[in-house]
Amino acid sequence: MRVLIAGAGRAGLSVAVHLAATGHDVTIVDRDESIANSAFERSGLVSLVGDATDAGLLKEAEVGRADVVVAMLRRDADNLAVALLAQAAGAKRVMVRMRDPDYRSVYVRAGVHRILSEIDVFIGAMATAIEHPAVRHAMVLGTGEAVAFELDVPADSAVAGRTVSVIASSAGFPASCVFAALYRPDGGVEGPRGSSIVEGGATVLLVAARDELAEVVAFFLRRDPGAGEARARPR
Repeated sequence: MRVLIAGAGRAGLSVAVHLAATGHDVTIVDRDESIANSAFERSGLVSLVGDATDAGLLKEAEVGRADVVVAMLRRDADNLAVALLAQAAGAKRVMVRMRDPDYRSVYVRAGVHRILSEIDVFIGAMATAIEHPAVRHAMVLGTGEAVAFELDVPADSAVAGRTVSVIASSAGFPASCVFAALYRPDGGVEGPRGSSIVEGGATVLLVAARDELAEVVAFFLRRDPGAGEARARPR
């Protein structure tokens, strides 16, 4: 893909380097000459120095040929300007990094294809890590009502050794919870089916309503009362 990142900054530069390493054609536009020079000298990226809201500069960056334009400027008003200019020039998709949530409806009306809120991402990951130590990674989905997260299943959990269908039909299973993936103890990844077994020690990728997160975590971590007895029973 041809990707244009407007207002790269340090974060955008990292994204650009990653995309270039995976084979995409990346161009960045940034006011900071040191960032543009670093992108070119260290990673060989096409880099332009200047104001990304300048229609002439965007034209020089061939914005009309871009498959994706990502606006990551410091002000939402500037990101909006880049989005509108990119769409007018014929860019296929436009994404923005939203800083002020009040701009969400404006971006939607402008036809922006993807709105990424760094506040939502940070709060979702940080708050979840603080509130639920057992959760390994978390990401807020959509407009914040749902969360995708990884959870290690203890060997003595009541769900260990059971199939996905049995777990999902168990009393107390949170209504919003969905299995997204299973990471087996041997390192393999499995797309969960009803017959898939959730082994103790495995990691599950789950999606659930944000207000049911605590309930979901408690459900998967609850201990099987018979597990300790089985281990303690003499052979």
